Amino acid sequence: MAPMESEPVSPQADGRLRRVAVLGSTGSIGQSTLQVVAHLGGRYRVTALAAGRSWQKLAEQALRHRPRVVVLSQPAKPGDAPALERALRRRGIVVRTGLDALAEIAQRPDVDIVAAAMVGAAGLRPVLAAARAGKWIALSNKEALVAAGGLVMPLAQRHGACVVPVDSEHSAIFQALRCGQTAEIRRIILTASGGPFRTWTKSRLQRATVAEALRHPNWRMGPKITIDSATLMNKALEIIEAHWLFNLPAERIDVLIHPQSIIHSMIEYVDGSIIAQLGAPDMRTAIQYALTHPRRCAGCGHRLDWSSIQQMTFEEPRGRFPALALGYEVVRRGGTSGAVLNAANEAANALFRAGKIPFGNILRRIERVLEKHLRCGFVGRPTLQDLLACDAWARREALDG
Repeated sequence: MAPMESEPVSPQADGRLRRVAVLGSTGSIGQSTLQVVAHLGGRYRVTALAAGRSWQKLAEQALRHRPRVVVLSQPAKPGDAPALERALRRRGIVVRTGLDALAEIAQRPDVDIVAAAMVGAAGLRPVLAAARAGKWIALSNKEALVAAGGLVMPLAQRHGACVVPVDSEHSAIFQALRCGQTAEIRRIILTASGGPFRTWTKSRLQRATVAEALRHPNWRMGPKITIDSATLMNKALEIIEAHWLFNLPAERIDVLIHPQSIIHSMIEYVDGSIIAQLGAPDMRTAIQYALTHPRRCAGCGHRLDWSSIQQMTFEEPRGRFPALALGYEVVRRGGTSGAVLNAANEAANALFRAGKIPFGNILRRIERVLEKHLRCGFVGRPTLQDLLACDAWARREALDG
């Protein structure tokens, strides 16, 4: 059942202090989440922070927000964790290291809301731990649902956890669903800016540089997701995520190119009504709603200036974006296909950012890995170990070319 079939019980309902763990606090979404928590003040407090390798930035955040515990999950050098401990020793902040510590803080009794802002498959284990612990999960780590939606959503339902989307598109659908029920949806329409290469020819696209791909026209995001936006793989992943969040088949999930990024997504109901959520392209608005739902309060995000809007235009993808077909294929296949797609994309994306493959080779590598998996390695009802094994295999295959 989708999260909105019955109104989730808000962690704010009893008026107590809401304690927040931010996983991926040094990334773009994590930093915006901390801005929102600071803006909300009062009944919101950061009790745990986690980052991958950026120990200096994590130390700065910890000194500012005073959590009880911080986690450096993947220290780049042996001396990083001791340096972090020295920086925080006088504040009495506990320092933990390693991937296992992420799952531990996601289920701590002094954490009410888990803001899952980590990028990539590393966020899967803590999201599963938070679901098992019945937490309120503000989810921006789309890979957790892409790779393991068949595990995450049933686990959340069994343990009374609530998964609230942070992605602007899924937040828009989440909000529009307050006007109806899942059974009344004819289709949902995920909007896409089209990225920096929307008007480029195929031949020019093959020669796109990393710097060009990182110049997103509307959104300020981390490098991985910005490249995903350039390939439109981000929208393929969002198709899969929407399938799990809203319990909809591929046939009821559409994508529409909307270059201005003003309409964040829409629901068309069976009676012909279309409910759209609009706003300035600022992730803080969606983050705040995920933390305060179902309540609304004054936000810290940018406001939409109607006088500056000259037009809103829309385009059908019309086959120009082959990544979308991969997203629909994964929804139809299910099983381990999402884990393989996600892992192959992370590896190919990283290769491009490192200058090791051309832009045009990203999707070709992903397609090859997924096709090989569906021929000879697919598992229809996977366990977590199956998913992790497929993830590792797909990364190796993508790196091998």
